[in-house]
Amino acid sequence: MTTKPWDARLAGWLVSPLKDSWVTPNHLTTVRLVTGVLATAALAVGSYDWANIGAGLFVLSNFLDHTDGELARLSGKSSKWGHQYDLVSDAIIHILLFVGIGYGLINSQLGVWALVMGIVSGVSVAAIFHLRNVMEQQHGKDATRQPNFAGFDIEDILYLFPVVTLLGGLEQLLIAATIGAPTFAIWVIWQFRSMPHPGKDAEKSL
Repeated sequence: MTTKPWDARLAGWLVSPLKDSWVTPNHLTTVRLVTGVLATAALAVGSYDWANIGAGLFVLSNFLDHTDGELARLSGKSSKWGHQYDLVSDAIIHILLFVGIGYGLINSQLGVWALVMGIVSGVSVAAIFHLRNVMEQQHGKDATRQPNFAGFDIEDILYLFPVVTLLGGLEQLLIAATIGAPTFAIWVIWQFRSMPHPGKDAEKSL
């Protein structure tokens, strides 16, 4: 049995008063998207103070990502379009995050390569989100479920992002992302290709 993440529990508690209101899950997804875009814009400024502001906004956006799903579950207002909107918003925010970091670091020791590295990381993240979306559509959420330990998902490490900016570690983070994101994308591609695909299985049965 999978333990529900702590941030999702908190999100559910916070949105419970909105259960019978005019607020829909898509409204919360939009707030999450706007917050995430503002976070990337702040990171793109390239200053220490704005980087910390951007990190704080990103953490808020990451938490808000749970609110739309929790409201949909509580209110019964879930929809296929809303689910797709949520996935696209996730992809946009995480792609722009690395591009924003790269742009903000152009004046660092990495120079213009910082932007190139940000784009490489962002494109890799886009590939990961796309393939995981396809895998979820074909095989259900269990196919893309993340490891969970005592109520913490592996993605909860993103809440430590402000620590990185406070310590001035954006350059190191971007270098790690430039190596790690493409590597993880390759692993997801391998995982995707290893799974049975409905179309191919149907052809084999003919």
